[in-house]
Amino acid sequence: MTLNKDLIRNVAIIAHVDHGKTTLVDGLLKQSHTFRDNQAEMSQTLIMDSMDQEHERGITITAKQTCVYYNGYKINIIDTPGHADFSGEVERTLNMADGVLLIVDAQEGPMPQTKFVLSKALSLGLKPVVVINKIDKPAARIDEVLSEIESLFLELATDESQLFYPVYYAIAREGRAGKTTDLDDDLHVIFESIINDIPAPSVDSDSESAQLLVAALAGDNYLGKYCIGKIFRGKLKKGQSVKILRPNAEIVSLETVSREDYGPSEVSEPHDDGSERAGSKEKQLSVRNAKIDNLFTYKGLGKEEVAEAIAGDIVAITGVSEANIGDTIATGDNPEALPGIELEAPTLSIYIGPNTSPLKGREGDFTTSRQIAERLERELETNIALKIEPDGLGYKVSGRGELHLSVLIETMRREGYELEAGRPEVVYREIDGVKCEPIEDLTIEVAPEYVGAVSQELGIRKAELKSQELTSTGTTRFVYEISTAALIGLRNDLLTETKGTVIMSSIPNGYRPVEEKYKPERNGALVAFEDGTSTAYALDGAQARGVLFIPPGVPVYQGMIVGLSNKKDDLDINICREKQLTNMRTHASDGAIQLTPYTQLSLEQCLDFLLDDELLEVTPKSLRLRKRQLDPIKRKRENRVN
Repeated sequence: MTLNKDLIRNVAIIAHVDHGKTTLVDGLLKQSHTFRDNQAEMSQTLIMDSMDQEHERGITITAKQTCVYYNGYKINIIDTPGHADFSGEVERTLNMADGVLLIVDAQEGPMPQTKFVLSKALSLGLKPVVVINKIDKPAARIDEVLSEIESLFLELATDESQLFYPVYYAIAREGRAGKTTDLDDDLHVIFESIINDIPAPSVDSDSESAQLLVAALAGDNYLGKYCIGKIFRGKLKKGQSVKILRPNAEIVSLETVSREDYGPSEVSEPHDDGSERAGSKEKQLSVRNAKIDNLFTYKGLGKEEVAEAIAGDIVAITGVSEANIGDTIATGDNPEALPGIELEAPTLSIYIGPNTSPLKGREGDFTTSRQIAERLERELETNIALKIEPDGLGYKVSGRGELHLSVLIETMRREGYELEAGRPEVVYREIDGVKCEPIEDLTIEVAPEYVGAVSQELGIRKAELKSQELTSTGTTRFVYEISTAALIGLRNDLLTETKGTVIMSSIPNGYRPVEEKYKPERNGALVAFEDGTSTAYALDGAQARGVLFIPPGVPVYQGMIVGLSNKKDDLDINICREKQLTNMRTHASDGAIQLTPYTQLSLEQCLDFLLDDELLEVTPKSLRLRKRQLDPIKRKRENRVN
């Protein structure tokens, strides 16, 4: 059968975190006979989550493309993250879709990220299909969830037609779905809904010139960089000459711009009134020539090379290595750029620079500022929600939240990079001459016995309670409005206070004037005041002073933080002291040392621990907290000045 745009469906899977997106994609892949019966994927789960951190954290971090065939239709599926910190992945990939499957947990109902991703989909005019998943949960409340979904659509719909949407029910883990709660034994109703309810791509297939919007990048060591996107107009062919169009490109200086690269329309002469020439700092349309070396479409988890691809299909192209996300790849004598991808602004920033501790260079393969800069520049190509600016010896990296930034740091750490990071800071904006801070809607669900602890902690952080209700499962659900600054470190504190049972999520909700800058409260640090190796004898004496972060036998240096003090002020201690050998023998001195197990902090906990005068040393093997000023005398002098 010859493929045409009417036989193509492009659908994105969107939902709140852990509502079953990736599990449903597993079922669609397996039941479309994408794999042979004896292939390993048939016995795997979360097939689309390929990163180690995705498996370890149990979340989807990057959006991924796959393709299945069903009854002669080609269905391109985009699996998107469900966590608000990775909403940049959702924003860029929804441009490739023509409809969405909105997955909602039958017990939890619509959650903050559900609202965020649905608003993005509806604003782009994508056709929604609702799937109520996990209906086998003992506490499933299907009728209530249906009503909540209706209210959500009433709030977010931009057109009356969006209020009419099909609803299906599923247990994705079992690969079953149905039009009612009496489920079929497979997912055929989901396939049929994608074919019948999701429209074919609205594209111009007859045009002689082609247009493709780059929505994702990938690469391998063999063919290099892949540019991935949907063809909006015409056809693309292998070996075809194309132009890369970049709207709003900043041209640094006139001398770096050649007419051969950009064409006469992009380079203008000096103005008579003496104003700056175009090309110095103005943002213009950049045009570069390129050639398609290889053209691929998707099939299952892989790609297959084709000679030609039609409008409406999602393809991957090599040979256009200068293209980035948001660029248009076009053909014809008068190529036109498609509208770029609009993103929400970053809300948090963090300092990342080369490691400057006395132990620098011992555990990492990449340690210099230049190597870190090159790695961050590569990250910008695919992680478009990030912003990076020079900051002293290092860089100020801005992103959507703590998780967004910590995943980047953990990824670099696993790749062999050695670096240091500062405390996450809020990215403020000036609106109408007023300094404003980002705020977020925070949803928290806890058991009744922890309601007091949650209320107290949120009160300290000056959060405003918007609603409180008792859920059908007996838990209490709070919705707060809280500043992003006050949100830093909250997750770890609540996990401790609720014995790991709290469920919380947040989404950005605009800006408000800064009333009073939030200052985190924390006891002082236990700080080593000499270089050496920690000993059990010294740690035994130190553990009465606070909570220790290191065991015996690890290298320490002056200014390294080794624990949390019981008091408000920092305390310099000697944890390298060894027991003096004498001829005296007593029962007390010869007793075995009993050390309390030390507290090993995760990367996120280390970042939350930091104050402004502290840094986190990150290496492939270690996480070390330290003071910015290592010398205790100079540090005390600086503190007195401040």
